Order: sequence, then C-alpha cells, then structure tokens
Amino acid sequence: MSPVEKGCLYIVATPIGNLDDITYRAVQVLQEVDAIAAEDTRHSKKLMQHLGVTTPLIALHEHNENALSEKIIKRLERGESLALISDAGTPLISDPGFPLVNQAHKAGLKIIPVPGASSLLAALSVSGLPTDRFVFEGFLPSKKTARQNRLRELEKETRTLILFETPHRITVALADLAEVLGEDREIFIARELTKTHEEVIRSSVGQVLEAASSGALQERGEFVLVLAGNGNKQSAIDDQALKIFDLLLKELPLKTSASLAAKVTGLKRKDFYNEGLKKSRK
Repeated sequence: MSPVEKGCLYIVATPIGNLDDITYRAVQVLQEVDAIAAEDTRHSKKLMQHLGVTTPLIALHEHNENALSEKIIKRLERGESLALISDAGTPLISDPGFPLVNQAHKAGLKIIPVPGASSLLAALSVSGLPTDRFVFEGFLPSKKTARQNRLRELEKETRTLILFETPHRITVALADLAEVLGEDREIFIARELTKTHEEVIRSSVGQVLEAASSGALQERGEFVLVLAGNGNKQSAIDDQALKIFDLLLKELPLKTSASLAAKVTGLKRKDFYNEGLKKSRK
C-alpha cells in the first residue's frame, strides 16, 4: 500500500549533514509523490541519488515561491501529490515554503508533515541549557545597528534563545552579543552538526568571542547559537561602587572601566558593563 495520498502536500524533513539521518517514511514519500519541490535542485539531487529516489525535482526558492506556489496548488487540486523539502532539515524553518503552505491551507488542501532532522532542536538537545521553554529567532539582521536593536529587544528574555548565524558574520555577531547581552552570558555553539567536522562549544559569550577573534573558532559552515535566558537578577552594584564606576567612565572606555571597577570593588565585571550600557542609552 502506498504511503502517499492523492492531492496532498507533504512537508518532508531531510538530513542536516549526515545523509543517513532520514526516516524510512520520508524516503517512501519522496519515492511515491509526483514531484518534489526543492530549494536548490542541484543540492537536493545529490541526496536523491544517495537515497535512490528518481522523482522529478522542481525548484522552489525565495525568488519564485509566490508565483510557483500557485502552479503547485493547481497540481494538488488535480489530484497530484507533492513533497516540499529544503536544502537541509525541516522545511520553512528559516527556509522557503511559507507562501505555499499558506495557500494550500486557504485552498482547503491536506498538508502532511513528515518529521525528521532539525538543526535547532539537535543543538538545543545537547546544549545543557534549559529546554522546557525556548524561543527561536532565526538569523539576526545583517547590519550592525539592526542586529543590536534586535538583541536589545531580546535582552530581558528569560527563555533559552536559539539563533542561526552565517560563517562570515559569526565574529561580529558574537561581539554584539557580548556588548548587548553581556560577556558572561552562557552560550552553546554548534557548527557543522552531524557532519565530518562537527564542532560544539559550551562557554561564555566573551570566551567564545575571544576564540573567534583569535581564529581558534573556524568560520566555516552554518552556526546554531543557544544562549541562556536572562535570569532577571538585580545588579549588585551599591551606591559607593557606582560612584567609583562613574569616575572611571569619565576618563576610560566602558570595557576598561568595568574591569577596573570590578577589581576595586570585588563585584562582577558584567554588572558594571551592563550598567554602563544602560547609561549610554539614556
């Protein structure tokens, strides 16, 4: 009996690295549907060859998804069954596909998920950070000002944060994380998950930034960043310590002032640094 129903759209998760990380059901569906909509047909063709799937591929990406979605809907309405896949992992998660699924719902068509690999869930599961409540923010903005503004919106978020980042922006993104969220914020970084050169790091934002700046962290492959939420702890800076910090700030940069104030008072550098950030925004 065929695992595929006529006139249905299947949202099929594919491997994020290791090509064997795919379910039996997913392979069956990909073999039986009439066509597979793929983000990059050249990339997906390699996976299909590995799986022995010969189903025709059609390209559906961010530049054509609105127009192509209408054509796919018509095929589904004629009784054809189609699958949607992305280059890696679960479709629609920071990938094309939303217009197609939205239009399929409006047309009253059946949409069936075929679950599998997801880089954000894979990273979260091994991060050692709280998994009971989390928020996924996808990719941060590419421009510095917009990126810092987004992070300020997330500064007080108490849930675990999950972000994606590209290799050419990882160092500047870490620098902004250190500036806005604090160098002491716990972070777990996963690079090239399930691939040959998989790398994972659990540390503080400041220490990971140092590794990236020195070249110890390879800027290759896509990154998943899992950050501890804000614990909502009140600053431990008393009035006397604040006076010392204010005097230092008048003569020295924020980072230097925070470090010196921490040494003099025995309080946390992070508290002084965050206090300085608040002052700079007023």
